[in-house]
Amino acid sequence: MEKIQEIAPMADLETASENYAGRFSGPVGAWFLDIQAAIALDMLNTYPRASILDVGGGHGQLAVPLSRQGYEVTVLGSHPDCCRRIQQDVEAGKMKYATANLLELPFAENSVEVAICFRLLPHCAEWRRVIDELCRVASNAVIVDYPTGQSMNCLTDMLFGAKKKIEKNTRPYTLFRHRDIMEAFEKNNYRVARRVPQFFLPMVLHRALKHRSLSSIMEKGCAALGLTRLWGSPVILKALCGEIRGSEVGGRSLSSL
Repeated sequence: MEKIQEIAPMADLETASENYAGRFSGPVGAWFLDIQAAIALDMLNTYPRASILDVGGGHGQLAVPLSRQGYEVTVLGSHPDCCRRIQQDVEAGKMKYATANLLELPFAENSVEVAICFRLLPHCAEWRRVIDELCRVASNAVIVDYPTGQSMNCLTDMLFGAKKKIEKNTRPYTLFRHRDIMEAFEKNNYRVARRVPQFFLPMVLHRALKHRSLSSIMEKGCAALGLTRLWGSPVILKALCGEIRGSEVGGRSLSSL
């Protein structure tokens, strides 16, 4: 695992901001979010209308589509301002919001069916504690995303300057090895059931191209060649409590959407 920079757990305050939301504006940004939501919903299809705790999910990237599908979603943020982008849905009763220390979740063991955490682990120095807490409060499954250095991200240090020029508001982040994430779950008696890489080509390249259809075609080709399955990133991972039969690790990418 390559630690680029250690950033405080309140990193979800940035991902819940309007500034961060701008990274997913336009057709390409919407395509990124469509793929992410499709994979998450596919992983959740065995838990219809389940109670879901979305840790650090004030960005609304999953809380909103999940609530629309009938899931009982509670978003947990590290600061009251993390609720701004989902405030309208909270006030309408479509989801709940709570503020708390993300390293000490204010929920009892097994109190929610599924815990999810997206856009947080690579910006949190104590990411293992986050995983510990997700596993503690979930009774069925935990779903997280993370960027891996076992991908084109291995060029991050070399290309960070160019990436910042294109994305403007990019931040340093941690790249993980699959083994490190798996071991963190195994420590909590969780086993990886499925792992789906989203893209083979760097997301910054798609942002630079600004052409959703072209990006989709390129990623379809990479997936067909098996490149995405082997070296894709970021990865969405589903872990289940206890032993698993019929592992789904290396499941298909949905980047062809």
